[in-house]
Amino acid sequence: MDQSLLVFMTVAEKMNFTRAAEALHMTQPAVSQHIQSLESAMGTKLLERSNKYVRLNEAGEIVYRHGKEIAGLYASMQSLVNDLMNEASGTLAIGASYTFGEYALPHTIAYLQHHYPEIKPTITIGNTKEIAELVAGRQLDIGIIEGELQHGRLHVEPFAKDRMYIVASSAHPVLGGLEDVSIDFLRDQTWIVREEGSGTREATERMFSDIGLQSPATMEFGSTQIIKESVEAGLGITLLSHWAVRKEIKLGTLNRLTLKGQPVEREFSLVRIEDQLQTKALQVFLEILRAHRGLPELD
Repeated sequence: MDQSLLVFMTVAEKMNFTRAAEALHMTQPAVSQHIQSLESAMGTKLLERSNKYVRLNEAGEIVYRHGKEIAGLYASMQSLVNDLMNEASGTLAIGASYTFGEYALPHTIAYLQHHYPEIKPTITIGNTKEIAELVAGRQLDIGIIEGELQHGRLHVEPFAKDRMYIVASSAHPVLGGLEDVSIDFLRDQTWIVREEGSGTREATERMFSDIGLQSPATMEFGSTQIIKESVEAGLGITLLSHWAVRKEIKLGTLNRLTLKGQPVEREFSLVRIEDQLQTKALQVFLEILRAHRGLPELD
């Protein structure tokens, strides 16, 4: 990979020439020389500089974004060449949306590490939209998302079902021992929902549409954990995956509810670049997900 581009990306991420030089084990004048060389090749300045900060300008944003893609392709090229002679090994950049990434993926990674210790996974957690964009930008080898996705550059492969339940505090004053609730009950509640771009938010809005629940009172949070804590505190009810609430259900702090006796179902899907060449490490990981559906045994 071009050294000047690598130096530029490090400066952009560190937002400081001195810190970038330390990370690259170079002198600061050498870093400056590489930046000048790249700017000369591009025919324009790429960074805004002052005594207090270093920032990307509009041209720099373009070069940085494409540089990340180039870095991903270069790492993939190295892994594929290594694969010709070796067992499954090397780095594997995995992205997952919150529910799968925080509650199911750790079991899969534990299995992977036990059977293939030479594979070194790195994990990125974000909402469905964020993970899809990172895969499309070749910053991740594979993404695992919740719900539906349409993206021109990505192949989407459903591989496992997820059961979602309406969840309320075990101390809810109206519920008593109810496990199945009515639409009238749901209409009167405050709903605690995830942010736009989340697969859980998408599933919640689809459920609202399916049952004719229009414009309910809502509170929005960007974390499943905060939502669970808020529901336990009695701020409202929510719709969450079985995987996200199974511990709280066992402890008796949350109640799992249904409408007409049925949970809401959605799919977990794999997302990857359409023309992506697969390393042995990625092939092994995909085989584990497809064989075990990426999930531990249901309780």
